[in-house]
This record gives sequence, C-alpha cells and structure tokens, in this order.
Amino acid sequence: MRLGLIIAGVVNLFIKSSMLMFVTSIIGVVIFTGVTAYDTQVIKSIYFADDIEEVSQKKAIFGALQLYLDFVNLFLYILRLVGSRQS
Repeated sequence: MRLGLIIAGVVNLFIKSSMLMFVTSIIGVVIFTGVTAYDTQVIKSIYFADDIEEVSQKKAIFGALQLYLDFVNLFLYILRLVGSRQS
C-alpha cells in the first residue's frame, strides 16, 4: 500500500491534480494510522519477550525509531490534507 502512495505521488508530480493529492493524503493518513497501531502492538509483544538487557535496549531503540518515522509520515500527510490550497 505504501508503494501505491509513492507511485501516486510521482504521478501527481507530472499531472499536478489537487484531487489526486487530496485522495492520496486521506489514504496516507489512514494507512499510517494503521501502521502506527500495528507497530505499537509489535513493540508491546517484543517488550514481553525475555531477552538479555543489551538485546532489550536495541529492540527499544529500533521500536522508538519505527514509531518516530510513523508519526513523522502521519504528520506530513495530515499537513498535506489540511494545508492551504493555492490555485
């Protein structure tokens, strides 16, 4: 699905359709909301796994990075959705 968003974004670079940008923004918000919820559940299940402290710290850093990227992408799609439309 994320690949479809990338392809739609590249196509929109050439045709410059405001409707396509609006639709991809809505789809992007929905997708990244789901990805954020999924990653949160994965991190929660990893947290309960019994590992040594060094492995647990690396998993925590990786999980935090995943959530950070999810939130950044979600924020960017929300900005595109509610941002000003100039003709």
